[in-house]
Amino acid sequence: MLRIVMLLIGYILSVIGLFFIFLYLNLLAIGYSFFEFVYFIIRSIYCDLFFVGVILIILSLRRK
Repeated sequence: MLRIVMLLIGYILSVIGLFFIFLYLNLLAIGYSFFEFVYFIIRSIYCDLFFVGVILIILSLRRK
């Protein structure tokens, strides 16, 4: 049961993180360079949510 909850929480966190990363793609349209965009995304908390979600998914799918 714990593994299913971890999988769901990881999925939700990674979807939220990817949503905001794609939302921030508009920064490229207003004149940011690609490197400035990547630097902004790395500093953003939503990037951390994405990576935490992926780690939770991997941990929940791992066999004992």
